[in-house]
Amino acid sequence: MLIFSLDREGEFAPALATQLERTIEAHEDRGFPDGEREVRPLVDPGGADVYVIHSLHGGPVDSPHDKLCRLLMFIATLREHGAGRVSAVVPYLAYARKDRRTLPYDPVSLRHVARLFEAVGTDQVITLEVHNVAAFQSAFRCQTVHLDAHHAFEAVAGEVAATGRLAVASPDPGGVKRAQLWREALERRLERPVAFAMVDKRRSSGLLGGTQLVAGEVEGAAVLLVDDLIASGETMQRAAVALRHAGAHSVVACAAHGLFIDPAAKVLLGDSIAQVVVCDSVPPFRIPPDSPMAKKLRVTSSAALFANAIRSSHEAWRR
Repeated sequence: MLIFSLDREGEFAPALATQLERTIEAHEDRGFPDGEREVRPLVDPGGADVYVIHSLHGGPVDSPHDKLCRLLMFIATLREHGAGRVSAVVPYLAYARKDRRTLPYDPVSLRHVARLFEAVGTDQVITLEVHNVAAFQSAFRCQTVHLDAHHAFEAVAGEVAATGRLAVASPDPGGVKRAQLWREALERRLERPVAFAMVDKRRSSGLLGGTQLVAGEVEGAAVLLVDDLIASGETMQRAAVALRHAGAHSVVACAAHGLFIDPAAKVLLGDSIAQVVVCDSVPPFRIPPDSPMAKKLRVTSSAALFANAIRSSHEAWRR
């Protein structure tokens, strides 16, 4: 097994390597004056089971487009030089939200990205909590491994559950399945009932709409509000306000990916959300360490989830 990381920031890749008890192999990433880049391994990948780590979020150094191009070209180079299998380990998959047409002539960007991965010879894509799992699995013809982020939130859930009655909520109808899976897992682990709720939400032309209707009983409960990502924070804040109005004792907002696009640092400061919990798939570089939001933010590691998936995949490949 060989592990490469193209990430220039964050702690995810070193944490994953530690979990796997492996070192990250050396590579050269060379820039040219006109902006072009050359990326190549500095060890022979011939016949190896290779895993390339690269989270495709935008910033702080490169755009998603730059990162995607670098990853694809590196995978293609590994295949050209005889790698036995190449897996893309992509904690945050860019364009996964655009999985269907909502307007005339819309691109289905997730499917286009999938074709790019396939074109360079990617054998497998391993990623964390995409927007729509079914759309993700259908878009790719190569093997895919989807990891549910709620496994990384177990410690947080245990702390919240200790305070009394517990509920899991989705901030919109589209996330119901994600929230239900976590609720069912918590009921098995805690051996007690966990309530469920959903908040009404509609989006048109980029604007949030809907009512403050909450479907489900959250009176007196500590609520784990779960989504795939936090961008501006408006969806989470709006849902938290609705849940508190419906009688929730407290709301903890949990999301796999913390993009924290402006004005998230201000939006999420409201009293309706007690704590914001995200995974390490995207470094929280948009939240200044000395800001009030930083005191409310908790980053949990998803490295163990990826390590388990890679171990299983590697053992299956060796057989």
